[in-house]
Amino acid sequence: MRPTRTLAEALARDVLVLDGGLSNQLEAQGCDLSDALWSARLLADDPQQIEAAHAAYARAGAQVLITSSYQATFEGFARRGIGVDEAARMLGRSVGLARGAADAVPHEVWVAASVGPYGAMLADGSEYRGRYGLTMRDLERFHRPRIEALVAAGPDVLALETVPDADEARALLRASEGCGVPVWLSYTVAGGRTRAGQDLAEAFALAAGRDDVLAVGVNCCDPREVAAAVGTAAAVTGKPVVAYPNSGEGWDAAERRWQGGSAYDPAEARIWRARGARIVGGCCRVGPEEIGALARLLRTG
Repeated sequence: MRPTRTLAEALARDVLVLDGGLSNQLEAQGCDLSDALWSARLLADDPQQIEAAHAAYARAGAQVLITSSYQATFEGFARRGIGVDEAARMLGRSVGLARGAADAVPHEVWVAASVGPYGAMLADGSEYRGRYGLTMRDLERFHRPRIEALVAAGPDVLALETVPDADEARALLRASEGCGVPVWLSYTVAGGRTRAGQDLAEAFALAAGRDDVLAVGVNCCDPREVAAAVGTAAAVTGKPVVAYPNSGEGWDAAERRWQGGSAYDPAEARIWRARGARIVGGCCRVGPEEIGALARLLRTG
């Protein structure tokens, strides 16, 4: 269902349930994601699968859906012989597919257009390290065109997500400035710091005082990192916090597979909420079952 409120209005009153990992749901539907474009390949080859994955989360109770544009970039599409105009259409399509799934359920659902880090385009695990050897201007030039393409499709918010490095966060905030759509800024963290090793309070401080930044938080990290990071984000910025960790399993970029067991527990959301989280969900390896449990838990207080 199309929201009757802005996302900011909803966050002033409610804690919203975010979806889970798109890639694991696509794999559960039988999709092959071994390509360097990952789930973004399906924007061209099989977009119905993407909408079906969004729909699975919406039916489970998700109130915010993140688009399939995390790894969708003009540069990545160009390597596949896809021109600028068609790439822009596919970025816009990612928003439309999420909106289509949202329209099919009876509760309000907002669409967050994913803007992944530069490292996601490299498809080599760099988003968990940062420090690409690029200047701030280089990163800003990289991010701005796809931000413009996504905004043109009308999302409710831009998710500047899985950001490993405060320098890239600064470039993303510059690239999105004045775009006309609010943003959230979400770091991936380890050991209580950004993946690039920076102080987390200083990293969140980049968003403090910026009216265009709707929320800040963490994603695609071990669930055990979340509670402390949420408290830091809320204290430093005074903004609503987003929290959507992965399952706690480790990603082996060389083998392109997950290792270890899941540490994701929907009940932990009570702690995250108490510390300031207002949008709560999951990332890689967190599926509709966990999101459904999370939605039920939050509905019952």
